[in-house]
Amino acid sequence: MQRRIHRLSPLFVAEPRVAIAYDCLFPINSGGGERVYRRMAELLTERGSEVDYVTRAQWDGPAPKAGFSVVPVWRGAIYDSSGTRTPVSAVKFAVALFRHFRARRGAYDVVIVSALPFLNVFAVQLALTGSKTFIVSDWLEVWGWRQWRAYSGALMGTVASVLQFVAIRVGNLHTVNSLFTGSRIRGYRRGATPVTLGLIDLVGAAPDVTTERGDEPYLIFIGRHIADKRLIDLLPALLEARRQISDLRLIIVGSGPETAAVTARITELGLDEIVTLAGRVSDAELHTLLAGARALVNPSRREGFGLVVAEAAAVATPSVVVAGPDNAAAELVHNGVNGFVAASVAPHDLASAIVTVVTAGEPLRRSAQVWFEQERTAGGLGRSIDEILQAYRSAKTR
Repeated sequence: MQRRIHRLSPLFVAEPRVAIAYDCLFPINSGGGERVYRRMAELLTERGSEVDYVTRAQWDGPAPKAGFSVVPVWRGAIYDSSGTRTPVSAVKFAVALFRHFRARRGAYDVVIVSALPFLNVFAVQLALTGSKTFIVSDWLEVWGWRQWRAYSGALMGTVASVLQFVAIRVGNLHTVNSLFTGSRIRGYRRGATPVTLGLIDLVGAAPDVTTERGDEPYLIFIGRHIADKRLIDLLPALLEARRQISDLRLIIVGSGPETAAVTARITELGLDEIVTLAGRVSDAELHTLLAGARALVNPSRREGFGLVVAEAAAVATPSVVVAGPDNAAAELVHNGVNGFVAASVAPHDLASAIVTVVTAGEPLRRSAQVWFEQERTAGGLGRSIDEILQAYRSAKTR
């Protein structure tokens, strides 16, 4: 009997060897980006890929254990005392990335590199130019020229704006966290087809969710205390809202460079007995606080996604966010469904949204939970990973 020999189709593409490049690692760092990149590494590993998470060392001894390889290439602080990323650290990490990928030009089929900061994109592209590596740049935000000038000054802001423009025009694929960021990518690079990451499923379904709440109503703020979060603007709005809901309180979770100013403002407004500064809390305590709140209030001017909105909805807590050109969290909140979008952080506007959500009561909480379940099942990060892999395979078979 003649033995039949099976051969792989010439169009067959094996699961790629992948590197993810970012200078922070969850759970050592607890931001949204860190959670996204770790989950991407886990999902790629589940699909059969070998994954290196290329990052900076923030620990003594061996790298933290994970279901993928953690590869530290540099050690150092990335923030100054005000919580702003430093240009020096951005350059040093980019140089470390360049050296790592230059020395391993044949080691990876796909590199997913965070464009925060976008020097990372240049480092990876320069190191791998001429190779067949498929480069994916992930964009949390894309700023306009005026934003860069306001943030970094006229000279450095202009330079940063130009560098961003060039960075968007390199690589094979873009991923984004929001529709408006995807639109900006297409504005800078005609023909770009960015993949919008489905991130709602980063939040797991919460057990024993209830729409009931205690007798003492309170709001909750969760996040770093930095200027962009506009926590200090929430305080006069709380004072305004208490004119209609006299027993309304506020619990503030987190800390940061603005904590001292927030504390002083609390005292200045006579809110010492009304506002609780909880600082950093355990995951279990955070879950309890969020599940008991009448509303999450996030007055931030800049959010690349706003995952905390989904975390709140998972425990049937609606959200109040503020409209703005750089606030992707506003894309997640639908008035009367899972919260309310305030027109501005002016005390009257923000207080009006808060009162609307709190007085909507249990029906809105039920609606928020339903919204979360629908969004979580409709499309998640796993679907986005499949889109990235499909783009890679299509490029390989051309």
